[in-house]
Amino acid sequence: MLRFSRDLATALVPVILTSLLLLAIGYLLGSMPNGYLAGRWLKGIDLRQCGSGSTGATNVLRNVGKAPALVVFLLDVGKGALAVLLAKSFGLNDWVQVLAGLAALAGHIWPVWLGWKGGKAVATGLGMFLGLAWPVGLACFGLFMAVISISRIVSLSSVVAAIGLPVLMVLAGANGASISVSVVASVMVLWRHRSNIERLIAGTEPRIGAKAKS
Repeated sequence: MLRFSRDLATALVPVILTSLLLLAIGYLLGSMPNGYLAGRWLKGIDLRQCGSGSTGATNVLRNVGKAPALVVFLLDVGKGALAVLLAKSFGLNDWVQVLAGLAALAGHIWPVWLGWKGGKAVATGLGMFLGLAWPVGLACFGLFMAVISISRIVSLSSVVAAIGLPVLMVLAGANGASISVSVVASVMVLWRHRSNIERLIAGTEPRIGAKAKS
C-alpha cells in the first residue's frame, strides 16, 4: 500500500506541476496588452483613458484605426487559442484545457501589467473556443458577424454571441468541461459588458463609425 501511494504521488506530481505551469502561462498570454501597446506606440494614448476604457480591438478601432484594430483582434484571438492548444499538446485532460483558457481570459480582463484593467475578453474567448472546439468557435463567430452586419453595434453582437455560446456547445454535443466553461465565459463577457447593456437598453450605444463616449 505504501509503495502504491509513492508510485501514485510520483505519477501525479509532474502532472500537477505541469498543469499549474500551463495555467500561469495561460494567464501571462492573456495578459499581453496588445491593444494598450497599439495605442501607446501608434498614437501615444492610453486606451484606458479613451472611449470605453477597454484595451480590446473595438476601442482600438475607434481611437487608433482599422488596421491596428484588426491586428489586435487577431493577436487577442491567438493568445486564447494558444493557451488551450498548449494544454492539449501536453495531453492534459479536458478540465485542465478549459482552465488554461479561463486563465487566458482572466489575464486579458485583469492584466497585472495594467493595474488589473484590460479588455472585455470577446476576442480572447473566441480564440479559447476555437482551441477547445473549433466548429463551435466558428459558429459563435458567425453569430457575432450576423448580428454586427445588421446592427453595426459591436457590443450587441458580443452579448448575443455570449448568450448563444452555451447553447451552441450543447447542440454540438460537447463534453461537460467545455459546456461548463462556455457558461462561465458567457457570464464573464456579459459582466464585462454591463455598461454596454445599460446603453443598449437606453438606446445610446454607439454604432461602428461613431465615437464612443467617455
